[in-house]
Amino acid sequence: MPIDEYRFRAILITKGRITQNPHSVILRGVKFQNKIYFSRHKPNSDWFKNAIENPEVIIKYKEEAYQGNAKMITDEKTNKKISHLKYPGESRANEARISIEVTLDEQL
Repeated sequence: MPIDEYRFRAILITKGRITQNPHSVILRGVKFQNKIYFSRHKPNSDWFKNAIENPEVIIKYKEEAYQGNAKMITDEKTNKKISHLKYPGESRANEARISIEVTLDEQL
């Protein structure tokens, strides 16, 4: 897998649910078991809603772009694991979060 860190900052590009235009956001991602995860407290952000509606996403990391497919994680155990990887040693690692999982297709 081209992303070599387990915790990193990247640009997630989704397709707008209404406009169909690209929507970019800088997020902290987590690499776990050869998948990429992005999480948040509630599913009310545009990037989260966009990824669920249009699962084809692009991740820009270290001047490279990677295409993948996103899906929402409903397994609470996995969401907790991602929170602890994303915020190691921080109290917010114990807060309830929701995640999307991105399976990378290939480097663009």
